[in-house]
Amino acid sequence: MKSHEIRKLFLDYFKNKKHDVLESFSLIPKDDPSLLWINAGMTPLKPYFKGEKIPDNPRMTSSQRCVRTNDIENVGVTSRHQTMFEMLGNFSIGDYFKKEAIFYGYDFLTNVLGLEKERLYITVYEEDDETKEIWIKEMGISNEHMLETKEDNFWDIGEGPCGPCTEIFYDVKPELGKETFHPDNHEGERYLEIWNLVFSQYNHNSDGSYTDLPKKNIDTGAGLERLCCILQGVSSNFETDLFTPIIEKVKKLSHVEYEKEKVSFHAISDHIRSIVMMIHDGEFPSNTERGYVLKRLIRRSMRFGNKLGLKEPFLYELVEVVVNELKEVVPTLMEKKELIQQVIEQEEKKFRKTLQKGEKLVHQKIEELKKNNETIFSGKESFKLHDTHGFPIELIVEICEEEGIQVDIKEFKEELEKQRNRSKKNAK
Repeated sequence: MKSHEIRKLFLDYFKNKKHDVLESFSLIPKDDPSLLWINAGMTPLKPYFKGEKIPDNPRMTSSQRCVRTNDIENVGVTSRHQTMFEMLGNFSIGDYFKKEAIFYGYDFLTNVLGLEKERLYITVYEEDDETKEIWIKEMGISNEHMLETKEDNFWDIGEGPCGPCTEIFYDVKPELGKETFHPDNHEGERYLEIWNLVFSQYNHNSDGSYTDLPKKNIDTGAGLERLCCILQGVSSNFETDLFTPIIEKVKKLSHVEYEKEKVSFHAISDHIRSIVMMIHDGEFPSNTERGYVLKRLIRRSMRFGNKLGLKEPFLYELVEVVVNELKEVVPTLMEKKELIQQVIEQEEKKFRKTLQKGEKLVHQKIEELKKNNETIFSGKESFKLHDTHGFPIELIVEICEEEGIQVDIKEFKEELEKQRNRSKKNAK
């Protein structure tokens, strides 16, 4: 089943349950200084959850593009990490609550997508007896397929609405045999979380306190990438139709076999999707906040391109593939395609020489360290590369980690602070 089919099935299902279908909001938060990017499906709806605004319809559904960048270094390395992902969600503002939300999720997965009931496992908040009873008595889930937890089943990502939650997992490796269910079994590779139902009852205030929301709400999220993974019968998000067209294009440009440089192919295919949508939504490369995240993604992609032998600008050539894959859900991508290509190519050209020289200097230093049986890349050396040659500390750290070398970040920050103090004195 193709990604666009899964997305449509989801939205149509909830439309038939009297939900308004919302367009995906911009990745750039509006009137929300607490966030750098939209990082969850409900984030743009926070005013409704907090009672600050009243929706036309208390039932809503969407396929919201989200960005999370707190672990960029893992993207490409694991089979699940993404910077941009699409969150399928259904929301209720003071309308239905636990029973209906659980039924909708279970019904969609089993009767619409056709997932085997015996491969579904559930986690619940340990103090939430009502939810546990619904799963057992209404849905027929056995105790062997259920786990009660505390920290892992309270949805809270900082300031804003939060509450207890129940998660649905899918057993992607039933051939491993019967065992006591736990999401962490087999290093988290057997049970894949595919749906999270949040019973949003509280507001996490800016001072760290919690207060009751005006109404009890439902906030759910199902990862499109993970559902694609299951329904397309593959073991990695990068093997789904969301990424394979980009990977195929990179293979043609580089003439490198996919199996030899999987991490590079994965990182590039993930990052270019984020880069395209960030620029589409109005962000441009800069040295601060969102603009720096965008710049970092471009530069990290270029380094992986370098590993594939792509020494000239190439990312801008991938834009058309991304546009073709997403134009059905983001029609305005077509009219912004040339602008996006221009911004990316310009940034690639600006950083190309810095990348080539910086990588060479870092590898030279690593060779010296290895000859002397040393494992620490000095902070002073890192700062020199950063300050004199404009080579980003993030890339220095990543290159060193690949070689088993650790960067002295503390010393780097000390050198950075000295430079700032010198600048302040000179400015007086």
